[in-house]
Amino acid sequence: MGKVDRDRLPHHCRMNAADTPAPVATADSDWGPLSALPGHPLMWVLIGSELAVFGLALLGYAGARARDPLGFALAQDNLDRLAGVANTALLLASGFFAALANRAAHAGEAAPARGWLAAAALLGLGFLGVKGFEYSGEIAAGHDIDSSPFFTLYFLVTGFHALHVVLGLIILGIVARLATPAAVETGTAFWHMVDLIWLVVFPCLYLMR
Repeated sequence: MGKVDRDRLPHHCRMNAADTPAPVATADSDWGPLSALPGHPLMWVLIGSELAVFGLALLGYAGARARDPLGFALAQDNLDRLAGVANTALLLASGFFAALANRAAHAGEAAPARGWLAAAALLGLGFLGVKGFEYSGEIAAGHDIDSSPFFTLYFLVTGFHALHVVLGLIILGIVARLATPAAVETGTAFWHMVDLIWLVVFPCLYLMR
């Protein structure tokens, strides 16, 4: 086959690599490695900061427990472990429903996505109900935030987590209204963080001796 004279080709056929337009950067590409994560990168910045805060809180708890292991063990015996197990089951099931909502949203099924998000939120409300019942029982028994170092840390850590559950429920409500893949992905990422934190808090406060 003879050599093609490039100058005799139509102008639109003469483009070489130097003429090829560079790919346009999207807003999310400016976030570096965070751009590859599901959902909006800013949500992952928030998730990382929240995980760091809870990590420091649990390190503080471990340090306080190391100074008074017997006192912490005796106070820990007053917790309602059955309520803790129930709340763990509620959040695990809620996280599963959130994952189903994410899958439905990516399949373009907005109505099922909203339904799964509603189910996830309902179980989140159940978590708060059980936690409120648990708090009322502990306070009625004389165990409040000032009764011992253990209960001070217990109420601070679990109360802070409960606030994140409330925030997560608000986020789920917002993304359910939008029901777009990006919105649902971002909202459920936060909800999974709430689940993950509880899966660490529960054994640390209720089970570890």
